[in-house]
Amino acid sequence: MNTAKPIVAIRENWAYQTCEASSQILVHEGTKRYGTHQYHMPSWQDVTITENFLFEKVMRNKRICKRLIEKILGITIQSIEFPEAEKSIAIRRDSKSVRLDVYVTDNTGRVYDIEMQCTNPLDDELIRRTRYYQGMIDMDLISKGRNYAELNSTYIIFICTFDLFGLSRPMYTFRNLCLEDTNLELNDGTTKLFLNSTAVIPYDSPDTFPYSGLDDDIFYFLQYINGHAPQGTFVNEINEEVTKVKESKEMEKSYMTYAMEIERRERIARNIGIEEGIQKGIQKGLKEGMQKGIKEGVQKEQLRFILALLEKQVSLDTIVAASGLSAETIKAIAHRNRMDI
Repeated sequence: MNTAKPIVAIRENWAYQTCEASSQILVHEGTKRYGTHQYHMPSWQDVTITENFLFEKVMRNKRICKRLIEKILGITIQSIEFPEAEKSIAIRRDSKSVRLDVYVTDNTGRVYDIEMQCTNPLDDELIRRTRYYQGMIDMDLISKGRNYAELNSTYIIFICTFDLFGLSRPMYTFRNLCLEDTNLELNDGTTKLFLNSTAVIPYDSPDTFPYSGLDDDIFYFLQYINGHAPQGTFVNEINEEVTKVKESKEMEKSYMTYAMEIERRERIARNIGIEEGIQKGIQKGLKEGMQKGIKEGVQKEQLRFILALLEKQVSLDTIVAASGLSAETIKAIAHRNRMDI
C-alpha cells in the first residue's frame, strides 16, 4: 500500500503529465521525451549530473561510486573495479550493442550497471531495456568462460528524473518471485532497481519523508538531481567532484567532441530517414504510375477494339459480349466518335 503523503506543492521546473498507465506522473521539465521534440545537449556551463557524460565522469571516482552503490542497496562493499573505461557489449556482429554508463564489479564478483535516465518513453521500452541489458551482461560473462552456475549476481540500477511507475515511491526494486507464493524467490542473482527523484520534491528533509527505508544521503542525492543545493557530506563530495570535472579543460573539450558526435549521429539518422522517405515516395509513385499507365493502356486498346467493331458495323449485342461493357457505354462511344450503331 502506498503510504506516501500527498504532494502539496509543486516546485519550480516540475509538472504533472498525464499517462495511460497512471492518472498523473510527476516529471522534471528537463526530462527528455521520445517523439516530442529533438533533444539539444546543453552547453558545458549548463551541464548537470543528470547528463550521462558528466554522471559517468563523476562515477569514475571509485570512492563516490562505491558509496552510492552501498547506500542505494544497503550493503557493504570492500572494493570495486572498472573492467573497462567505457563498457560496450556486442555479442555478435549482427546484434545490437549496448554502451553501459557505469559498469563496475566488486571484490566478490558482483556486477553493477548504473544508468542516469532522463528520458521517459511512457511505455515499456525502459523496462524492456533492463531485460536486454541483463541478457547482454550475462552473455558477456558467459563469453569469458563462465558456465551458468558461475554467473555473477547483477544489479541494474536506473536513476530516473521521473516516476516510471506512478506510485510516488523513491525506489522500485524488482526480483523474480513465484506468483503462487511471493515469499518464494527464484534467486537467479538478478536485481533491477529504478530510483525516482520526484518522490522527494515536496519534502525538506529525510525526517519528514514517509519512506523510512531510504538512506538519508540518497534522499539528498535525489534532491541534488532535482537541482537543489547539495546537503550532507556525501552529496557535497559528489558536488565537489562535479565542480572538479567541469573545471577541467580536457573534460570540456571531450564533452564538446561528444556532443558534436551525438548531433552528427542524429543528423545522419534524420538524413537516412528523409532519404528512406524519398525512396519510398519514389517507389510508391512509380508503382502507382505504372498501374495507372497499364490501366490507361488497356482502356486505349479496348477503345480501339470497339471502334474497329463499330466501323465494321458489328451488332451492338456482339460488341457488348466481346468487350464486357454495357450497351449504354458502347452507344456513348459511338456517339462521341460520330458513328452509327
